[in-house]
Amino acid sequence: MNFNETLTTKVQNIEKIIKQFLPEETGYQKTVLEAMNYSVLAGGKRLRPMLVQEVFEAFGGTGDVAWPFMAAIEMIHTYSLVHDDLPAMDNDEYRRGRKTTHVLYGEAMGILAGDALLNYAFETAFRAFDKAETTKYPRIAKALKVLAGKAGIYGMIGGQVCDIESEDSIEPITAEQLMFIHEHKTAALIQASMMIGGILAGATDEKVAELERTGYDLGIAFQIQDDILDVTSTFEELGKPIGSDEKNHKQTYVTIYGLEHAKAEVKRLSEEAISLLGLDSDSFLAKLFESLIYRSK
Repeated sequence: MNFNETLTTKVQNIEKIIKQFLPEETGYQKTVLEAMNYSVLAGGKRLRPMLVQEVFEAFGGTGDVAWPFMAAIEMIHTYSLVHDDLPAMDNDEYRRGRKTTHVLYGEAMGILAGDALLNYAFETAFRAFDKAETTKYPRIAKALKVLAGKAGIYGMIGGQVCDIESEDSIEPITAEQLMFIHEHKTAALIQASMMIGGILAGATDEKVAELERTGYDLGIAFQIQDDILDVTSTFEELGKPIGSDEKNHKQTYVTIYGLEHAKAEVKRLSEEAISLLGLDSDSFLAKLFESLIYRSK
């Protein structure tokens, strides 16, 4: 297996799936629809929908019932980035090498585009009911519960709240607070992706719990690597400004523990994630974990 070729093919297929669920740019609300689509189609790794698909298939899932969730979780991830880039948050002008949504469409439309993507994500996820037999409806309902929980105040948004408040705090952030932020702001949607893939395929509660733990390891390692790249990468390679954490006075895993310790923790977590699922080191999913964790952009 040539991993890079396989990855490219899978990303291309995911792009096609996502595009099927994007809204048509018509009507009086056309501008926000354009802003939504611009944001979603800005590129990216498509990590979360890929994890939904790969875990779904690994647990014996067949058919296209996972497709609406794949599109939905990418919409939720994208809305979080749109809002992260706003002047009130990180105030970034570039993402993935392109101007951010609020820079192109204005701050108000950037807010609305994020709001719209979050709402439309759940409209999209509910379309899974149209793709399944009634006997599979409980699986879809369970997957929706996971999606809502991991995206909400006890998941991603909760992590974002702690992140923002830590920036304004006089006291330096503690290691415990930092891990809370990483677990909720970054790992939560990765956990949701893996759990949803397993749930839709009929995985047991025990297996879903293992997927949640694996998603934690993968998400934390992914975020630590992001912290590392903010220090070691370049704008040309990363596609967004580097040093933004320092500019925004953010404490990161690197600033607290140092670069070498951060690199060692990335390695430990990645190995644990692969071990938890009992993956063959040559399998696509294991290589996907490694490529995401040890990425250079």
